[in-house]
Amino acid sequence: MYLTIDIGGTKTLIALFSKRGRVVRRQKFKTAHGSRTFIQELENNLEKFRKYKVKSITVAIPGIVQKNYSVHFGNRKWDNIDLYNPIKNLFDCPVYFENDANLAALFEGYDLHGKTIFLTFSTGIGGGIVEKNRILPESDGFEPGHKMYWYDGGIKEWEDIAAASAIENYYHVDCATDLRKREIMEDVAARIALGLPDVIQKYKPDTIVLGGPMGKIFKLYSKFLPANLGVKLRRPKRPLESVIYGGYLYSKQKERE
Repeated sequence: MYLTIDIGGTKTLIALFSKRGRVVRRQKFKTAHGSRTFIQELENNLEKFRKYKVKSITVAIPGIVQKNYSVHFGNRKWDNIDLYNPIKNLFDCPVYFENDANLAALFEGYDLHGKTIFLTFSTGIGGGIVEKNRILPESDGFEPGHKMYWYDGGIKEWEDIAAASAIENYYHVDCATDLRKREIMEDVAARIALGLPDVIQKYKPDTIVLGGPMGKIFKLYSKFLPANLGVKLRRPKRPLESVIYGGYLYSKQKERE
């Protein structure tokens, strides 16, 4: 079996996969603000999985991966914390770390022709780049959400315009996936379309997958996206679970290396 740990800004999800890629068990808990508290709660939740024969573990990090244990979290002021040893002390198996958007891109771009870019529209806008079922080196440092655009009378970052959090704040809703009205979907499409030409021009993908919460309502706004972008735009296969499934694929790839 294979274990994936998806550390999110709000929740952390632990998923146990069978050899064939079926989720056997899930465990979710709130991501603590302090790193010490988080590590303790992670250890407590992982204890529940020790009875399984785990072949390897992939940890999805919402930030920069540095070596095998030292990480920088994009949504927490946790620099160079050790997650490797607390996990390794519980499981006698390989432990891998990778950026969460890269793992999501690996799953969503798996078996697709050519180069695929995965964009996640959630708290911010992140993404990953894959080709031939491999995460490309150019995926590291891929931060499309920080690109600046003129919008609504001022210069703003793309993620302050089109991220799910930005759309939720603008329309005063708890979850962007609850939005349905046609005029709102037209606005959502315009916000998302704002940054797509720059991504396409720089990276020249064949396919772009629009994920995160906005991927869940892709069918509602996609009809209003430009038709002349020159790439295929897709809904994610698993809008809110791309990361954990990418973690499973990553573990399987590492096993074959």
